[in-house]
Formats: sequence, structure tokens, C-alpha cells
Amino acid sequence: MRQPHATVSPVVEAWTTYRTGSAGRWTPEALQRAKGRTTVSVVIPARDEEATIGAIVSTIRRDLIERVPLVDEILVVDSRSTDATAMLARRAGARVVSQDRMTRGLPRMEGKGDALWAGLAASSGDVVAFIDGDLHEFSSHFVTGLLGPLLTDGGVEYVKGFYHRPLAGPVSVETDGGGRVTELAARPLLNLFFPELAGFVQPLAGEYAGRRRTLERIPFVSGYGVEIGMLIDLVDLVGLDALAQVDLGERKHRHQGTEALGRMATQILVTAWSRMYRRGLTTEPMPPSTMLTQFRRGGEGVLPNLERQIAVTDIVVTERPPLGSIKSAVAA
Repeated sequence: MRQPHATVSPVVEAWTTYRTGSAGRWTPEALQRAKGRTTVSVVIPARDEEATIGAIVSTIRRDLIERVPLVDEILVVDSRSTDATAMLARRAGARVVSQDRMTRGLPRMEGKGDALWAGLAASSGDVVAFIDGDLHEFSSHFVTGLLGPLLTDGGVEYVKGFYHRPLAGPVSVETDGGGRVTELAARPLLNLFFPELAGFVQPLAGEYAGRRRTLERIPFVSGYGVEIGMLIDLVDLVGLDALAQVDLGERKHRHQGTEALGRMATQILVTAWSRMYRRGLTTEPMPPSTMLTQFRRGGEGVLPNLERQIAVTDIVVTERPPLGSIKSAVAA
């Protein structure tokens, strides 16, 4: 029997047509004129990123502060680094704050999401752009691309980046080999349970920007579930029409191993589950278990031991509440 031709929903198709842009559409000069009195912060969470953080900060400062006064603040959140990340970021021209200092007096949390929340709390811009700290060959168009819709369209509250993500193997480079967790976990989840978000090319992308007035109204998941949690919370808060995405070209960064990606995917699943519960798609607020069992090959050498070592991780997903609800409790 012939299968019916599958099509994307009309809502998603329309959204991708008018809410998808390209970074080349906006120049720093045009955005500087468009921003008016709007202030802009760039926040970079970083843990042990001494190899890349200096170049990222230097590029933003040179292109978007010194050449064109578009960005008002570059803030690096030192997320418990043990290397020279903080020193190199300061030397390059960023203001550096400690994740733990910004959250002192609050419960200790782990992971990227907590660093992002601390960065939002420490920054002052009306518009805040988040950039990962492990990017190689960084270009300032990552920032201008994210800022473009926000500074030129008052109806946009949040912008997500997308890009090609090459994955370097032992003998070749797979052009779009990155984003494995997106394709194997996040995209199926969104299509099945949050189909209005199916048009996002890279829902887990680490580069995005939003208006402070909106970002302060959503919680931040402490770990790797922060991006998918943010996307779902934002569409519930402001609607799909207030969200946009921009093609940033190509992104080169450090890739993680399969075991780490498995833990990341599990945090994403747990985060999505809590949002499914909120929408009435499941009857329990948490999945039956948050324990992840993984298996490692034992032994080393030419003939490695074929026995497997068991590694069990409790995939704890905690959340910082919306910043706007507890501003008075956050370190200045």
C-alpha cells in the first residue's frame, strides 16, 4: 500500500519561512544604528577553556566594541575552572565573575545551566547573547546574527542559532557529523511531544540571545537540559511567533565522547519529561528512574579484556527559578 506523503504542519512551515534568517543579513553598523538606547551583553560560560576563551573575547571586543560600538558588555562566567580561563578572559577584555560567587547563599548546582543563570544575573544588558566558550575559529558574526532579529523586530523575544557542525574523525571530516544528541534524542522528542518546535534546526545549539524581560521569567535547568528546557518554556510563555532562528554558518568546537553524550541525552529526556507533565502528557512529574547504567570495556593493551565495567550515574536535573522571582537574593 502506498504511504501518504508526509508534510510539515502549516504552522511550522509558515514559521520557518518568516522567522528563519541568515547572519549575513545584518552588519554591525546597521545594528548599531538600530539598537538605539537598547543595551547589549554577551555572556560566555566557561569551564577550563583556556585554549579558546581569549580569542573569542578578543574578537568580540575588537569587532563589536572598538570598531563598532554595538556590544556594551562582555561577561565571562568562570564555572569552577582549574586552568587559566579566568586570567586569559580578563586579559582579553572581559569582565569575569565566578559562578559560585553569583549563586552564594543559594543551593549549589552543577552544570552549564547554572553558569548561564549566573551570567544572566551578573549582566546588565536589555538584550543578552549567550556564546559557548569552546568555539574554534570564532567570528563576531555569531553575535551579530543572534542580535539581528532582536534589534530590528520588536516582536521577537528570543533567537536561536544554527549551523553546520563538522565532526573530525581519524581519517576524514564528516560535514554535519556533529549534533548527534540532537538527531537521536532532542529532535524525536520535540516532534512527538512538542511539535510546534519541530522547525528549529538545532534546538540544542549553545548560541542564542533573548530580551532580559523574557529570560528573567523562565527557570534555568542546571545541566545539559538547559537548552531544550528553555525552548519549551519560552514557547509556552511567549508563543512560537516571538521565537526566531538564524543560520550562523559553521561551528567548530570540542566534541564529547559517546558516554558523555549518553548522559547528556538522559538529562534532556528528564527535562522534557517535566515539561510533558506540565502539559498533561504524563501523569507523573518525574520518570520512573533517573539512574543511567552504562558499560565500559575493561582492560587495556593489544588484547583488551572483553569484560565490561558498569558505570551508574544519577542524572539529577535541578532548576534555578526565574531570576526575576528572586533577584533580591542574588549576589551583587
